[in-house]
Amino acid sequence: MRLASFNILHARSQSDDRVDLDRFAEAIASLDADVLALQEVDRYQSRSSEADLTALAAEAMGAPEHRFVAALAGVPGATWMAATGDEQPDSAAYGIALLSRYPVRAWHTVRLAPVPTRVPMWFSGSRRPELVRDEPRVAVAATVETPHGVVTVADVHLTFVPWWNGRQLARVRDSLSGADRPFVLMGDFNMGPERARRITGMRSLVDAPTFPAQAPREQLDHVLLDGDLPPARGRAVELPLSDHRALVVDL
Repeated sequence: MRLASFNILHARSQSDDRVDLDRFAEAIASLDADVLALQEVDRYQSRSSEADLTALAAEAMGAPEHRFVAALAGVPGATWMAATGDEQPDSAAYGIALLSRYPVRAWHTVRLAPVPTRVPMWFSGSRRPELVRDEPRVAVAATVETPHGVVTVADVHLTFVPWWNGRQLARVRDSLSGADRPFVLMGDFNMGPERARRITGMRSLVDAPTFPAQAPREQLDHVLLDGDLPPARGRAVELPLSDHRALVVDL
C-alpha cells in the first residue's frame, strides 16, 4: 500500500509559472498512490484553467473514492470567503482533497478557524513585518478499507502562523481521537517534525525536507501514524510542479 501527500500549489509549476493540466495529471499518476492527500487544490478557478483538479487527480490515479473539501469559496480577490460546506458542487472554491483507490466507509470534516485578527509576518527581503489576514483551514478524514484492514486517513493544511497552527493541529487531534486506529495524518502542517510529533503524540513515517522543492531546507509536510501498520519506507519526491516536494510512504 502506498500513501502520498502533496501540496500542489493549484498545479502551478515554478519553472514556467503556468498551470498545465496534462503535466498535473502525469505528476499525480507518477506517484502511483493508493491513498493521496492533496493541499492547495482549486476547483473551477481561472488560474487553473477552470478545472476540477480533484476530479483530474482521481482519474489520473484511478481513485473511485475522492472528496474535495473547500476552505475558501468564490474567486481570489473578488468573492473570496470562508467555506461552510453548503456550497454548490459546481461552485468555484479552494481547499484540500483526499483520494483513495480503496473503498471508503465514512468521511469526516474538521473546520479550522483562522487567526481572528491581522498578524505581523516577516517576508524575505522585507525590512519590516507586514500585517496579513489569515484564512480558514480544513481537515478531511476517511475510514478506508485497505489490504491491512480498516485505516483512518486524514488530510490537513494548517496555517502559516506559527502560534496558531499548533492550536489547529491540536483541534484535529482531538476531533479525531475516537476514529478507528491505525490512524494516518498527512498534509502540509507548516511546522517542523519535532513539533508535529509532540502535539499529536504520533510517530513520523518519513523524515525528509520538502520545502522549497528545488533545494529543500525544511520539512513542512508530514505523514504521521498512531497505531500499528507494517514497516514503512518513506521519501520526498520532486515533481515538475509546486513549491513543495511530495511525500511517498510504502507499507
